[in-house]
Amino acid sequence: MKVRYSRVVPGFVIQAGGHTADLTEKPTREAIPNEAANGISNRRGTIAMARTAERNSATAQFYINLVDNLRLDYSGENEKGWGYAAFGEVISGMDVVDKIGALQTGAKGEFPGQVPLTTVTIIRAYRE
Repeated sequence: MKVRYSRVVPGFVIQAGGHTADLTEKPTREAIPNEAANGISNRRGTIAMARTAERNSATAQFYINLVDNLRLDYSGENEKGWGYAAFGEVISGMDVVDKIGALQTGAKGEFPGQVPLTTVTIIRAYRE
C-alpha cells in the first residue's frame, strides 16, 4: 500500500506512514513498545517512530529528521524523557528528503496545517 507524507515541518521533520495518498487514515496493528533507549539519536537523516503523548503508542507513522533533534532522544524514565525511537537512517537520497522538507504546506481535508500542498507518496522503500 502506498503511503503519503502527511506532515512537513521545515527545519524539523517530514512524517509519513499513517495515511494513503488521499489522506485516508491507514489501518494499523497494535502499538509497539517505545524503544527510544536504544542508543540511536534523532540526528539529521535518521528515521524514527512517531507517537502520541502516550509512551507506547507508535503504530505506522514515522518521521525523518531534517536536522539534529536531540531533544527527541530518550533522557529518562519519566513523561518528558521517554523520547522517540530512532531505528534507521537515510543512506541515499537525503537531497530528496530536503526537497520534501521545503514544500509549501497548509490545511488540507481534516488537517489544520503542515500538510504538503503537493502530494508526495512513498511507492516503495528498500532495506539494506
